[in-house]
Amino acid sequence: MNENITNNLMMIDDEPVAIEGEKNLLEVIRKAGIELPTFCYYSELSVYGACRMCMVENKYGSMEAACSTPPRPGMQIYTNTPKLRRYRKMILELLLSNHCRDCTACEKNGSCRLQQIAARFDIHRIRFENTAPDHKYDDSSLCITRDAGKCILCGDCVRVCSEVQHVGAIEFANRGSKMKVSTSFEIPISESECVGCGQCAAVCPTAAIIVKNDAHRLWRELNREDTLVVAQIAPAVRTSVAEALGYKGENVMGKIVACLKKMGINKVFDTSTSADLTVIEEANEFIGRIEKGEKLPLFTSCCPAWVKFCENRYPELLPNVSTCRSPMQMFASVINEQYKDCGKRLVSVAIMPCTAKKAEAAREEFRTADGKQMVDYVITTQELIRMIKESGIVFADIEPEAVDMPFGTISGAGVIFGVTGGVTEAVIRYAVNDPAGLKTLAYEGPRGLDGIKEFSVMLGDKPLRIAVVSGLKNAEEIIERLKNGDHYDLIEVMACPNGCINGAGQPPTNSDGRQKRSKTLYKEDKMSVLKRSQDNPLMNDFYSGVLKGKVHELLHVDYVKK
Repeated sequence: MNENITNNLMMIDDEPVAIEGEKNLLEVIRKAGIELPTFCYYSELSVYGACRMCMVENKYGSMEAACSTPPRPGMQIYTNTPKLRRYRKMILELLLSNHCRDCTACEKNGSCRLQQIAARFDIHRIRFENTAPDHKYDDSSLCITRDAGKCILCGDCVRVCSEVQHVGAIEFANRGSKMKVSTSFEIPISESECVGCGQCAAVCPTAAIIVKNDAHRLWRELNREDTLVVAQIAPAVRTSVAEALGYKGENVMGKIVACLKKMGINKVFDTSTSADLTVIEEANEFIGRIEKGEKLPLFTSCCPAWVKFCENRYPELLPNVSTCRSPMQMFASVINEQYKDCGKRLVSVAIMPCTAKKAEAAREEFRTADGKQMVDYVITTQELIRMIKESGIVFADIEPEAVDMPFGTISGAGVIFGVTGGVTEAVIRYAVNDPAGLKTLAYEGPRGLDGIKEFSVMLGDKPLRIAVVSGLKNAEEIIERLKNGDHYDLIEVMACPNGCINGAGQPPTNSDGRQKRSKTLYKEDKMSVLKRSQDNPLMNDFYSGVLKGKVHELLHVDYVKK
């Protein structure tokens, strides 16, 4: 055996396992095919070590936390001894003794990690009295709902809000048995610095923080003769519905359309269509600013959590934020114009991967003259999946259907909006007339899931410096570089790491899952006949039809505070 390999071996349950750069025992153990239970460990977050479920026993009988212990050659540990089983069961019973037990009515029933691990360790009775206090239920946010009675103090939400998003809307308060996760001074979450990104809900292992559920309100609107219900589906949604419903297909847009029709939605469109509108408007705005040399860099405006973050933290940058409405709001404007004289009450629905879209829909800027929201309901991918299950639809068996006319044409540029860098690539495709150069974008430009990507392209004889960022901590880093004198012409910001494919409204997944979702969108783009937004013939119909004389009114917005 190679001496280097021998010197990097450790023993796990009496089996030799090589140490290959793993930062902690937990990673080595999982590499060996053993799934240690954890509540508070995420590889993208700092090690907290609060839950103690990942304890292992060494050869001396002492216990060590696998998440915070570096692996060392020659170590000998055990992962499933009688002592460890008793210890883990005790932790679970103590957690459950201070936890709401209304599992059958809980939104995370079946996907709650506490429930799953309790079942794994065969816990069906809790010896201890239920001491769970009667916590307040914070339903103030349009994006998320907090139930402190279901919190297990794992700290995942606190760390993602602080470390990944740099928002800090929630933090630990008090000590000992009175410790809890809270906002500053226990104000409602809607009055805090929260931007609605929902990443706290995405990492919460229980239902202490969940995505706001609006599906029950939408059900009441369906199948009414006096109502026309029109839905749009964001590009990223199609990447995750199949995996959540156990279907092995990739792009299942046609099946999603068929499900919505079966539920009672009258017309279904693809938000990729309005993404093409966004590309044209944003690219022209960008070119105009470049020619005038003013209000640069241009920040993209598709992500409502980023816009809210900018309003809260960097209001001086609002003039640099694109005036373009998001694709969701552009399509809502078009839908309202198209069907305003349909003779029925129009209900506009947006199926989105994003929790912050719920707050965007309710903004004053996106209401009609009589105060009505242009988007009546924002339903996340998670809510859509629950609606499909509630309907009893067998997803694998339902036949795909096409989106409706007259808005049934999309380009590949619109589809890739769902992944970080997609907006930038689509804008470059519009602005740069260089087919050979555009092909290299797939290899050395905005693609990839890195949190910060920087590159340059030529617009005529002018070099443009571009940054693509996802995650609000990375947005802050780029802004600090700007303040320190770095130059950028265009900056794309998505609040959720890796973009909309990892939106908090999506079913949670790991880095491999996000890579797969990204590839699904790029694969659809590759198969698209139309690669650039300006090649979509529907755009001419828009500008000569429903948008004629109303382009700025319907497609743009002013976020600058007066």
